[in-house]
Amino acid sequence: MGMLVLIWLDKYIMRNKILCCLDYLYLSCIWISGLAILLMCIIIPIGVFARYFLGFGAQWPEPIAIMLMVVFTFFGAAASYRAGGHIAVAMLTDRLPKHIVQITSFLIDVFMFCICIFIVQYGLKLCQEMMGQTLAELPWLAVGYTYLPLPLGSFLTGLFVIEKMVFGSQHARLVVRVDQPDLQGGQ
Repeated sequence: MGMLVLIWLDKYIMRNKILCCLDYLYLSCIWISGLAILLMCIIIPIGVFARYFLGFGAQWPEPIAIMLMVVFTFFGAAASYRAGGHIAVAMLTDRLPKHIVQITSFLIDVFMFCICIFIVQYGLKLCQEMMGQTLAELPWLAVGYTYLPLPLGSFLTGLFVIEKMVFGSQHARLVVRVDQPDLQGGQ
């Protein structure tokens, strides 16, 4: 009996450590996405100001803004998945009978994980193949770096998919729902 308690306690402690690490990854995704949007909001007006008030078009604001949008999209998608913010999936599963919801949720998670693996695999391949090219507007930046948010964001989304499959949905954690009390009684 004592051995079972130790095994359970060890699993409980490991579960909390893993979830805590994933909380930090989630917060990192939120901050990276937020900083990307903030920088876009600063860079785009600089380009507009240079073009219409200074009389010359700066070449760098548009490609940097596009890269920041890709960063925002893929890191924000990872955070959104963990927070349960994928409205189309919820819209479908909310209308199904209760006994089918569990099967459908599992299949959705499997498909999401397969998509994540696909994007990570081919995104890394794309990054490697594009390292020899540079952007015309930013000759110091290899094109491969501009595609790096695809595999990175998809890898993080894949981690959150695995987390959901192993530990269940984390959308009620305090770190995800700062405007609501913690519904699980966890971190």
